[in-house]
Amino acid sequence: MGKRVRVAVIGVGNCASSLIQGVHFYRNAKEDEFVPGLMHVNLGGYHIRDIEFTAAFDIDQRKVGHDLTEAIFTYPNNTVRFVEDLPKSGIKVMRGMTHDGLGKYLSEVITKAPGSTDDIVDILKQTQTDVVVSYLPVGSEEATKWYVEKVLDAGCAFVNCIPVFIAREAYWRREFEKRGLPVIGDDIKSQVGATIVHRTLTRLFRERGVKLVHTYQLNVGGNMDFYNMLERARLESKKISKTNAVTSQLDYDIGEENVHIGPSDYVAWLKDRKWAYIRLEGITFGNVPLNLEAKLEVVDSPNSAGVVIDAVRCCKLALDHGLSGALDGPSSYFMKSPPTQYTDDEAREKTEQFIQQHRSDASSE
Repeated sequence: MGKRVRVAVIGVGNCASSLIQGVHFYRNAKEDEFVPGLMHVNLGGYHIRDIEFTAAFDIDQRKVGHDLTEAIFTYPNNTVRFVEDLPKSGIKVMRGMTHDGLGKYLSEVITKAPGSTDDIVDILKQTQTDVVVSYLPVGSEEATKWYVEKVLDAGCAFVNCIPVFIAREAYWRREFEKRGLPVIGDDIKSQVGATIVHRTLTRLFRERGVKLVHTYQLNVGGNMDFYNMLERARLESKKISKTNAVTSQLDYDIGEENVHIGPSDYVAWLKDRKWAYIRLEGITFGNVPLNLEAKLEVVDSPNSAGVVIDAVRCCKLALDHGLSGALDGPSSYFMKSPPTQYTDDEAREKTEQFIQQHRSDASSE
């Protein structure tokens, strides 16, 4: 066996469930196989099966102390179970830090596990974790920064899947550079989600000479992410992230009052399904109006799992080659709010170049 990509997760919710199931589901994929949601089965020398999970942190008393592959199917998780025979991992979910990770609405559903926060740094070091993935709830500003400090102290790379700005902020980039560690962020961009569709349509309008004058994106879903986001005070970073991801595709200012992008409501019976309603209103030749509407229906959590699989492998390549700070190409392709915004074609090309330039010969056989 060759080297592994050793991964810890913060937050054992639906997204962690889809990620962990996916690594098992595609463990025997052939290297020339088309796996939906992945750039490559073998990315830079690391196969999907080279990812192994080392630790997990949560605060829910129904999950803490239980095996990771049991915890990912525990209420209130409600995503699709596409692996029925998932074996026990032997990894016990550890007690994480709360801070602002438990908002008004989540506290109605989740009871904190008793006891104090486990020693995050020691656990990451003892398990020889390479990459930490954050799936904290939206609005976890203080909790995210607390965990980032622990990740830095433990000497791990970091993939920030939530809209708390780390990789795009100069201060945090410098901190990762000082420690010689890579970071990919911020706010995961799903395989084909509302953001990528909205970005693509916005870019299409611009490239075909249609002036976009008004646009909105309304999202509803039934998972705990949407339930948490009923607390509007937690949405500032989320709205900034999603809005900037779309408006960055224009070379003019559409005006703040002419764009509305963000979560809209929680519908319990949708479970992990998400419905996105997108409308663009533009002006064509002769100031004649052109309007477009689209509705996207997805299962939310699996829609980002493959992207995270690629992101953690890019982080491992960076570790192998001594790269530090924010990874420009991968962040721009995998995330809504990277340090630098490119078109999606440019971002993919830069990520492919990154993979080719930093290939490893360390994959398993």
